Amino acid sequence: MSDPVRLGIVGTGSITLRGLLPHLTMEDVQDRVRVVALCDPVLERAEAAAAKFGVDAAYADMESLLAAGGIDAVSIASPIGYHYEQGVMAVEAGLHVHFNKSMTTTVDEADDLIARAAAHGVKLVSSPGELLHPRLQRIKELVQEGALGRLTWAISGSAFGRYHEQETSVRLGDDPLTNINPAWYFRRPGGGPLYDMTVYGLHALTGVVGPAKRVTALSGVRLQEREFRGEMLPTDMDDQTMMVLDFGDAFFAYVYGVAAGNIPGLGRPMIFGTKGMINGATLNGEPIEYPRQDDVLAFNYAAALPHVLGDHRGMEEAHVYEDVMQLVDWVRDDVPTLATAEHARHVIEIFDAAYRSAATGQVQELRTTF
Repeated sequence: MSDPVRLGIVGTGSITLRGLLPHLTMEDVQDRVRVVALCDPVLERAEAAAAKFGVDAAYADMESLLAAGGIDAVSIASPIGYHYEQGVMAVEAGLHVHFNKSMTTTVDEADDLIARAAAHGVKLVSSPGELLHPRLQRIKELVQEGALGRLTWAISGSAFGRYHEQETSVRLGDDPLTNINPAWYFRRPGGGPLYDMTVYGLHALTGVVGPAKRVTALSGVRLQEREFRGEMLPTDMDDQTMMVLDFGDAFFAYVYGVAAGNIPGLGRPMIFGTKGMINGATLNGEPIEYPRQDDVLAFNYAAALPHVLGDHRGMEEAHVYEDVMQLVDWVRDDVPTLATAEHARHVIEIFDAAYRSAATGQVQELRTTF
């Protein structure tokens, strides 16, 4: 494919306004990808976003976007509970798909999407592409080289805190682009810290040490409601989940997604072995050297990703832009990506199995790999 990939974006919420549109409408990528259409059930927001970022068309629903034609791929940035349904629509229409995390909420949904994509000859890329980062690639090499000796255990996790309520640029204003309600993050299906935040650390951990084999968990709702701009938002999706993952041969990991309270100094990943520990950017307390390390020190963690160059380095949500560009490269140049749907499916199965384990009190066997 020699022409730019014509991209539609489904959903004009926080991640689209702070990440997808600012990056993908910059002049330096127009020869490779062009955002040509947006859709959102709040049509006023889609239209305002289109006007702000110079996008030609805005629609109230995905059916209208697909019916209009003229696109090659979509980036699905709607609430996570809609990803499977919208992904099926896109694949059945013959479009390539980038999923903002997480791809689906169940492993069966992920299986179906992957099978449909294969049948239709379209490509799927799923965020977060953690293993694209040179630091994670170097950590994986160090582990394989035996820098930690025999691995003993690992830990990963995230906390909701008040992050989404306090995304000031998109939550606290009075116009359609700045007054977006975050209620869906706390509701079924697709809400909760696992699909939204813990997904990063678990992609990083499994990317380094490989797929897990079994999961056991406790899970429930700790905060029954959350306050946002004077409104009380109900919480019915689990906001407290504690998991133990079994990777085989008595190598275990503790993984959490909670309402509040992160473990201080927890790196991505934190892995222990008989020769010491890796914690984020350090091996036994010493910095890990990796390509483009200076960009990380000067800008942010995402600044070392392959496509995050120039002004992209200092912008929000550059990792999401990177994952979209992985799809663009795959479509245009037939360059496959490490941000695979199969890896995403395995992480989704861990979450899916964790909720089943908590409901049944039983250890859950995992069937997927990557």
